[in-house]
Amino acid sequence: MNRERKPGRPRSETAHQAILEATTQLMETMPIREITIEGIAKAAGVGKPTIYRWWEAKCSLVMDAFLASAAPKIPFPKTGSAVEALKEQLRLVIKLLRGPSGRIVAEMVGEGQADPHILEEFRERFFSHLLAPARAVIERGKETGELDKGLDTDLAIDLIYGPIYYRLLLGHQPLNEDFARALPERVLAALKAAVPSDT
Repeated sequence: MNRERKPGRPRSETAHQAILEATTQLMETMPIREITIEGIAKAAGVGKPTIYRWWEAKCSLVMDAFLASAAPKIPFPKTGSAVEALKEQLRLVIKLLRGPSGRIVAEMVGEGQADPHILEEFRERFFSHLLAPARAVIERGKETGELDKGLDTDLAIDLIYGPIYYRLLLGHQPLNEDFARALPERVLAALKAAVPSDT
């Protein structure tokens, strides 16, 4: 969720970026629950009041840092084909979650069971950032006839992305190259509009 900046001195973009980078580095090297505002401030070379001037709580800062790092890695490609755009972006999401970001996402979900604010931030910001463009691409595919026009868009999103988080959170199977190749092909094939038979 977007938050209005608190009144005070003009924001230093250098300090702001340093805080985000320090938070990202800490998330990649230690569990989220062990990260503190004090630790972030020390790593960024700023004071705690500087952090609290822009972020009300650690969970908001963690989510901002994660989005700043992860979002550029999972764009929807600019292509006229909705199906191909979904396939490529799905591969990018799997690639992202195979790295440190996967552990971070799993930790956010886990921490959210005890701290509803973390889960709320994760749902409202990471998923909205990821799913809003996906919803637009699916709707475009329905309009062009690439996807079944009667397809429920929200159900389609669950079918497309659900298997990734199922493997990520349960760990019963890996997010490996075979999965990254097979999932986009299989799930998008199931959502495509049926081709009328000539017989």
